[in-house]
Amino acid sequence: MVKQERAARTRQMLIRAAAEVFAEDGFASASLTTISRRAGVSNGALHFHFANKAALAQAVEDDAARILHRITEQAAVDHSCPLDELVDVTHRLVRRMAEDTIVRAGFGLCRDTACPSAAELRGDWQQWVEGRLGQAELDGQLAGDVSAEAAAATVVAATVGFEVLGGRDPRWLSEQRLSRFWDLLLPRLTGPREPAAAGPCGGSGGTPEAS
Repeated sequence: MVKQERAARTRQMLIRAAAEVFAEDGFASASLTTISRRAGVSNGALHFHFANKAALAQAVEDDAARILHRITEQAAVDHSCPLDELVDVTHRLVRRMAEDTIVRAGFGLCRDTACPSAAELRGDWQQWVEGRLGQAELDGQLAGDVSAEAAAATVVAATVGFEVLGGRDPRWLSEQRLSRFWDLLLPRLTGPREPAAAGPCGGSGGTPEAS
């Protein structure tokens, strides 16, 4: 049991170190030696857990996907309105991008053309956004001239854009920037009816998710 726990800790240290190096250098320039040194383990220990750099990148994306899943699950518990759920999740996700290198690197790897892993994380995000806006359309929450498909494309493009811009300027990953985005978009989505709140749940993004 002690060996298993130690192996699990080493594996997680390697994933976090890889996320940091991928976020800083990109997939192509990241070296396994740099990652193992950052994690404080030997190259042999790295290769015990991961066959190559692509396997490490996939592990980073998988961890980021699990975090995203927990965020969306918690928002579903906290909200009954799909638009409120959508706004809250974007705030939680952007906050995690700012605070958690694994989430930031996971999305970054999706747009890294040198990375061989499939962009499943961004696809998961797009699918979830489309689902929430599709439900809002069925519930009659969207304005008559707004399609769920077009609205989803806007939200996905904006959130991915915040991640890209936030790599150089952390202010793009701030609650204030995201709230301004929703202040502009929500009235267009809902028309004359009262829009959902542009800020995060309860003004604080709800209960933080476990890593």
